[in-house]
Amino acid sequence: METMVGLVVLFLLALPVGLVIALVWIARLRRRVDSLEHRLAQWQASGAGAADAAAVHSPTPTPFRAWEPQQDASDVGVSAFGEPDSPRAADLQAAPVSVVTMPPSLPADAFASSAARSAGDAPTSSTAPAQAQPQPQPQSQQQPHYIPSEPGPIARAASAVKRWFTEGNVPVKVGMLVLLAGVASLLKYASDQGWMRMPIELRLAGISVFALAGLVFGWKQREQRPGFALALQGGAIGALLLTVFAAFKLYGLLGAGLAMGISVVLIAGMCVLAVVQDSRTLAVLGVLAGFLAPIWLSTGSGNHVGLFSYYAVLNAGIVAIAWMRPWRVLNLLGFAFTFGIGTLWGALQYTPAKFASTEPFLLLFFAMYVAIPVLHARRGDGSAGKLIDGSLLFGTPLVAFALQARLLEGDRLPLALCAVAVAALYAGLASWLLRRASTRLLGQAHAMLAVGFATLAIPLALSARATASVFALEGVGLLWLGLRQQRRIPQISGVALQLLAAVGVAFGVDAWGDDTVAVANATCMSTLLLAIAGCASAWFLRDAGHPRRALGAYLWGLGWWTLCGVHEILRFADLRSEPDLLLGFTALSLWLAAEVHRRRPATARVWTVMSGLALAAPLAVWQGEAHTQPFAHWGALAWGVFAVAGARALWCLRLQQGAGAMAAQFIWWLLWPLVVSLGAAWLADAFLLANGWRCALLAAPWLLVAMLGLLRWPWLAWPQGAGFDPARSALLSCVFAVLGIGWLAVLLDPVSAAPLPWLPLLNPAELTQLAVLALLARWAWSASAPALLQRWRVTALGVLGWALITGSTLHSVHHWGGVAWDSALIGATLSQTSLTIVWSVLGVLGWVIGSRRGQRGLWLGGALLMGLVLAKLVLVDRQHLGNLLGIGSFMAYGLLCTVVGYLAPAPPRPLATEGTAVEDDGVEKDQA
Repeated sequence: METMVGLVVLFLLALPVGLVIALVWIARLRRRVDSLEHRLAQWQASGAGAADAAAVHSPTPTPFRAWEPQQDASDVGVSAFGEPDSPRAADLQAAPVSVVTMPPSLPADAFASSAARSAGDAPTSSTAPAQAQPQPQPQSQQQPHYIPSEPGPIARAASAVKRWFTEGNVPVKVGMLVLLAGVASLLKYASDQGWMRMPIELRLAGISVFALAGLVFGWKQREQRPGFALALQGGAIGALLLTVFAAFKLYGLLGAGLAMGISVVLIAGMCVLAVVQDSRTLAVLGVLAGFLAPIWLSTGSGNHVGLFSYYAVLNAGIVAIAWMRPWRVLNLLGFAFTFGIGTLWGALQYTPAKFASTEPFLLLFFAMYVAIPVLHARRGDGSAGKLIDGSLLFGTPLVAFALQARLLEGDRLPLALCAVAVAALYAGLASWLLRRASTRLLGQAHAMLAVGFATLAIPLALSARATASVFALEGVGLLWLGLRQQRRIPQISGVALQLLAAVGVAFGVDAWGDDTVAVANATCMSTLLLAIAGCASAWFLRDAGHPRRALGAYLWGLGWWTLCGVHEILRFADLRSEPDLLLGFTALSLWLAAEVHRRRPATARVWTVMSGLALAAPLAVWQGEAHTQPFAHWGALAWGVFAVAGARALWCLRLQQGAGAMAAQFIWWLLWPLVVSLGAAWLADAFLLANGWRCALLAAPWLLVAMLGLLRWPWLAWPQGAGFDPARSALLSCVFAVLGIGWLAVLLDPVSAAPLPWLPLLNPAELTQLAVLALLARWAWSASAPALLQRWRVTALGVLGWALITGSTLHSVHHWGGVAWDSALIGATLSQTSLTIVWSVLGVLGWVIGSRRGQRGLWLGGALLMGLVLAKLVLVDRQHLGNLLGIGSFMAYGLLCTVVGYLAPAPPRPLATEGTAVEDDGVEKDQA
């Protein structure tokens, strides 16, 4: 039985293939037959006119139709010249006939030779109409006789083939044949299989769908029934949170990281809904759920970094809400949970070894809750006294400083430095707040806190062991005096004293290792004073009109400054902290250079800023080696400082015209995607994400820079503005070069979307590839693209698109079909079936688009591709009708042909060539 089904299907598929071949052969003869028949009709008209004495009006003859039934010889004259076959022909017949005197008839020999040439040009397989009235001919052996004949079976079959392929919905005819074969096979297969099992995953998914539906319905009802809508939204999100909890705790379907991530998204959504709908109750529920989520999703790992990182994100949301809504209870709730759980953890689990991973979070939480009262006061419009939140204003520094003392184990000197830093912070805030009348009371409170912490620092501080470099300071004084008095000897003496001070410091290099306290030691003070002396000398020399000597002095001072910072870091910092501290020192250095440049512009300071930005790239790589990623350990704090300092430095250089400032901003926009990519790679590894997620995360920051460069260039051009425009093409070229390397790497790698299921083109890696192509196309069609890209943009994007679709097909075969990712992948049966379907889709697109737009080349390409797929079905895929792969091939092809029949049932009309333009135009006029 299966053999018979296969033979029937083979016949049904072979018949269209044979018809296609016959159609192509007949189409090649159509133009030649039309031309010959037209010439024959003209000859007959000339013969009839020579025989008659009266002039005859002769309309333009209708060309012969090879696919229409042939007429007898006796009817040719009537059909061609007598009865009108169109409205236009009827009008011509009814028009007055003008009498024209015909010229004398041609000689018999010329007439016969003309007829012989016409007969020699006509193909033997076609039949021509006979003469209407045979004319008397001279007795000649060269005169041929044209005898019409009935069309043979081949001609009739060709005419039937032509009608089948030119009338009706051709794609539907072919598609339905293939679809019937596929449906028949599918029904047989479905009868042998079992369907519709409902695992626990589907049940939880159903609950989630209903909860989401309730959430959407509640959102739509927010204006008509606000109370009901808020309750429904809260209940829906609660149901989703419980579903996540069940999937993680009860059934083990979700990992801890993924469950936490989904919970964060849901909680963030609840808070956003609360802010949008001005619902404090919903916000409180969201914050409570947020702080309790780590407890009910805890795995007992004791990862305090993960816990505090999550609380940092949650507190950032509270700060954002505080900027928009004055909900004091929300702030107090966050403060109580954050410092309460932090204090509990510190009392139970803190050890000195965890200082480096705990201190940044304490500083971050302290900064957040210092900012909240300030935000309220700055946004308030009432009495300043009513805007002060005393619990946060005074409770934050006291609780934070107490926790800081616990972390430092009572070490007095670091605590004194901390007190000084806090005093400086509150003093700066007080100076800022006292400028406005509405925040003056809050500013006075900050001033009181600054005085209190400054006073607290005095008994905690210790005397420094640093000794000043007297020679260096005296040398600066002598140089300044010599320049003011324009005396050479004091100038030389001043420079000599600085050199002697440097020699003295160098001779004491063996004692550098004896320092026991960072910064407050003899080595640091000596090198710092030498750096200050060198920079001060450069300042004085430049004022005196000695730019070259000023440059030398500046480089001298910059060298000692660098030596001072690097020595202190390498001497006292642990190996993991070294790159973080060096990054912070670099940020401080470039910021100082930029601030000085803003007041006293100098090219050397511009290149100092540029060098500092460039140095951050290798430091980021070093951070990755030291503690797995740039933002670990002290890295987040270091990069935060670097971001602020770098942005300020670029702003200070905004008026500088030249390569240095442009290079600094160019490096700035290449540095950040590099750093974020390194952090994203670690994130993918930390959450055990598949390689597809890793590729997407690596490309995300580069995609963002490319998108901003194309769509929001002024954002990247800030602060230089139009001065940075010449670097646009170079910056985008570098970004797309990096993206291109990753794009090609995805094609060669069996990227996975785990823990999500694999979906072609909807997985992280291939969505990233699509984004790269979209941005590349946007750039190629923009004025800022290089000339080479604009010239080859269609070809390049076409090749890249083809490569992406091919790679996606093979990735799907690997993930869905379980075919190994090796050299045997392309020859696998599943690969062939998948390529059949993909080629069919591409052929249909070419067919439909070509038909709709009248692009015959595109339409023929799609038709040939569909013919190739049809031949492949007949020769290769028919042997797989016993399984789902073969059934899928047949059904996909049939359905696609059906779609083509609906969208583009007829091919586009071919354009007339130059040689036949007049003739075709005449035919159209006759038919009209």
